[in-house]
Amino acid sequence: MNPDLEKLIQLQHVESELKRAESGQADLPRRRQETEGALAEERGRLDAAKEALDSTQKARRRLEAELQDLELKRSKYKTQLMDVKTNKEYTAMLHEIEAVEREIRGREDLILVEMEKAETAAADVKGEEALFKAADARAKTTLRALEEEAAALKREVERLAGERDQVAATLPEDALSLFQRVAKRRGSGLSEARDELCSECHLKLRPQMYVELRRNDQIVQCPNCSRILYFVPVAAVQPQ
Repeated sequence: MNPDLEKLIQLQHVESELKRAESGQADLPRRRQETEGALAEERGRLDAAKEALDSTQKARRRLEAELQDLELKRSKYKTQLMDVKTNKEYTAMLHEIEAVEREIRGREDLILVEMEKAETAAADVKGEEALFKAADARAKTTLRALEEEAAALKREVERLAGERDQVAATLPEDALSLFQRVAKRRGSGLSEARDELCSECHLKLRPQMYVELRRNDQIVQCPNCSRILYFVPVAAVQPQ
């Protein structure tokens, strides 16, 4: 095989691996954000459950305070009932007491409702706390794994960048320049010739051209996409 072509194939492989590693690095912030976002949603559900419990507890305390005021008013009216002088005043005071007692019963019913709400809300909080605890543990595990992956990718990028530069330094300037120009324009500098086709742009190659490039003894560009063509012998791709 042409030594320059062999190095270009190696360079292409290293650059492909480098792009893969860099793509992995670029995707890490999104994955972190997804993990943190899922945990924030779970925290939001827990906070909402706690807020619902707090709201019903406040409503119950307010109703209990109103009930206490109404019971004091009833006691006051009953005391005043002993001091009335006429039947008319007595009847009027009884009506006042009855009205207060209706309000008392109403408040007691509402307090029972809030107690039932609080019981349900407390169970919801307990359930959400368990879910959040599990989600928090998962998030911590995931974030630790992402940090480890970030460190590994950083090392891999540095290694591959060094290997790329090392391979590039061994290439003649004209071959390297050609590879870089095509790669910049097409995204990759090389293309495998397979079944008489350029595997990247799928141009049907002339039979004579295909026969010649199968020898891999010179730099040949695809007439359509300009990528440098190379051929992989069948024996080279068979599993060991």
